Amino acid sequence: MNQPVPYCGPAPLPSQVWGAWNFDPFALAVVVALTMLSALSLHRHRIWIATAVFAVSTVLLISPLCALTTALFSVRVTHHFILMTVLAPLLTTVFRTKGAVASRLPPEMAFIFHTLIFWFWHIPPGYAFALNGMIPYWIMQAGLLASAIWLWAILLSPRTSVFTAVTLALATVAQMGMLAAILTLSRAPLFAAHLDTTQAFGLEPLQDQQLAGVIMWTVGLLPYLIVALMRLYRGVASRDGKGSWQW
Repeated sequence: MNQPVPYCGPAPLPSQVWGAWNFDPFALAVVVALTMLSALSLHRHRIWIATAVFAVSTVLLISPLCALTTALFSVRVTHHFILMTVLAPLLTTVFRTKGAVASRLPPEMAFIFHTLIFWFWHIPPGYAFALNGMIPYWIMQAGLLASAIWLWAILLSPRTSVFTAVTLALATVAQMGMLAAILTLSRAPLFAAHLDTTQAFGLEPLQDQQLAGVIMWTVGLLPYLIVALMRLYRGVASRDGKGSWQW
């Protein structure tokens, strides 16, 4: 029985990467829809956000980065962090979800949901499922993006207390750091899909996996640390005349 081809196509060779653009109609429609919704939801003086949404979604869904994720797990992790820490905050701003989402459900639920989604798609069974064609791929992308938008809506909302925002941001750093440690410190490659796809890029499968862990441990966690520090700074700045915190 033939194995399903990953949505982004077979793992390319280095010489094939720059020609591996994804012009699938569905991906193009997603980019156009996100861009149009962003443009219609913003005032003209903030049209740069819609432009950023177009640029980031194009890089993620249309550019050769999509194909490269089939070859390297480290690129897949980079792809996911761009989705979760760049595109998701932009869309949170666009759709003005900060107040609406924060007021409906306990903020801890956003963290729990995002953690479960994140771990499912970055452990071997979930990761293998995501490579089984178009539908699993888009389920993965939608789940990661939606859960990240929900979490960022809580973190960025002025209605969220400083204590809650900082706690959730640092908890996110901790849970992602735990997965990063597993990937980095593992003595064997965990993802069968990349056992034969990394060597052409000068990496053994274990090295590629460890690189993914390092990316997750450093650059990937930086946005959450920044938002925690930002909320702490604003908490200091908002102290009342008695010097008490506005927690």
